Amino acid sequence: MWSKNKRAMSLSERGHVQRVKESGCAVCGAGGVVEAHHTKQGNHFTTIGLCDTCHRGPMGWHGDKTMWRIHKMDENDALNETLRRVYGEV
Repeated sequence: MWSKNKRAMSLSERGHVQRVKESGCAVCGAGGVVEAHHTKQGNHFTTIGLCDTCHRGPMGWHGDKTMWRIHKMDENDALNETLRRVYGEV
């Protein structure tokens, strides 16, 4: 969702978010293109790659967070995993 009050992403922010979306899910490991979860609105360099289940699903971040508890992860763990994947440490 895009808010009319948010500033537009810079070229480097857009590139980073695209790489995050191509990195797979940081929680369950699902491959393919995923969603970018912002740890704080407008902070594009701290986005986490999440599949729809781990992001918006009933057991995901915006649900009851069951998937996160199963994988023993919090936002910081998932951000670390996303950066590891983006920078080729997989």
